[in-house]
Amino acid sequence: MSKLEKGFVQVYTGNGKGKTSAAFGLALRAVGRGLKVFIIQFIKGGFDYGELYVVDKLPNLTLKAFGRGKFVTEKPASREDVKLAEEAFALAQKVVKSGEYDIVILDEINVAIELELIKTEKVLKLIKNKPKHVELVLTGRYAPKEIVEAADLVTEMQEVKHPFNSGYEARKGIEH
Repeated sequence: MSKLEKGFVQVYTGNGKGKTSAAFGLALRAVGRGLKVFIIQFIKGGFDYGELYVVDKLPNLTLKAFGRGKFVTEKPASREDVKLAEEAFALAQKVVKSGEYDIVILDEINVAIELELIKTEKVLKLIKNKPKHVELVLTGRYAPKEIVEAADLVTEMQEVKHPFNSGYEARKGIEH
């Protein structure tokens, strides 16, 4: 299949479940149609997520996760967290600029911005300078208004009810 004629910028944000799942659903659909997809996960490296067990089995799908296997919640973040986020973003710049991939997913980049691991201005510059045919997907809570304004499609997942609030733990194959 040829490159996309026009690549849009999509944002999946909000406090509800499903942002990464939506991005992975898009990736699955895309590789099914012969498109090339690169997923870069910010702050998710070192965790045991189910998607890690299948990506190598799918053609035209590459995933690289950055992080130290620990939830990052503190501001300012540790030097190590900043360094890993900067490495992830440098890879994102390289992959997007290459134009080799039809879709580039930056999973949890909005959280990385919120935690001050990546500056909003850098992400806006990436959006502005991406090749015309590259679809760019940014996931994570806390999407800054500037990112929302720069995007072509924005979906906000809103939590209405969640089993966690009743004391249930995350389940393998569903939440991770």
